[in-house]
Amino acid sequence: MDLTKEALDYLTERGIRPEERKLKINGQEYIIDKNGEPVLVEPVIYKAKEPIRLNTLSGLVDYIKSNIDGFDDLILHVVDEKLVELKGKLQPNGDRELLAVATAIVPEFDFDSCMDIESFNIALQSQFVKTDDRDILLKVVGNLKEDNVRSTGDDGISQAVTIKSGIATAENIKVPNPVILAPYRTFVEVEQPESKFIFRMQSGPRGAIFEGDGGLWRVEAIKTIAKFLEKRLEGTGVVLLA
Repeated sequence: MDLTKEALDYLTERGIRPEERKLKINGQEYIIDKNGEPVLVEPVIYKAKEPIRLNTLSGLVDYIKSNIDGFDDLILHVVDEKLVELKGKLQPNGDRELLAVATAIVPEFDFDSCMDIESFNIALQSQFVKTDDRDILLKVVGNLKEDNVRSTGDDGISQAVTIKSGIATAENIKVPNPVILAPYRTFVEVEQPESKFIFRMQSGPRGAIFEGDGGLWRVEAIKTIAKFLEKRLEGTGVVLLA
């Protein structure tokens, strides 16, 4: 059946004015021009030039709850431990608008690379959550004697080091391995994921820590972020993906 001809005949028979000649054919809206030909009406798509950029999960939650831009059918995607994206519904042209982005501000720590003990000490205090193992490492590196990391006491797992135990005495201790640490690696509003690290030292003295969980902490961080957002956006209808 010729839907266009049928629609035109219907409009003509009823004397509908040209400016009122609108119809839908197979779900698409058309306007009949002065020659009686249907002209496809392209849908008007309003799209933000740039997404709103935030640095906290709380700011993202506030933006969603305010509904200041009047968006519906929102999707919240936890991309990774440092990035969450808010997207709109799929548009007729196949695009999905990016409405807001939350990017965590985290300190840069040079994992897998040796650094002097003074820098290592400062980094442990300023870029890691206080834990028992962190405090043990601070005690060790804060009392190391110059050039006294003993390679002869290295069994491949733990290393023996000489630390000051008094004004004029020193003693050998073993550094625990692996150590459980929680560096600041995700949004500050959520609990920082703990993971295993291998602590190694060199003469100098110098120290380094190496990631020892194969990146499992990233999965835990994403789950923690999703749980945080789910609780605070309950009842909003936002679809959460993680």
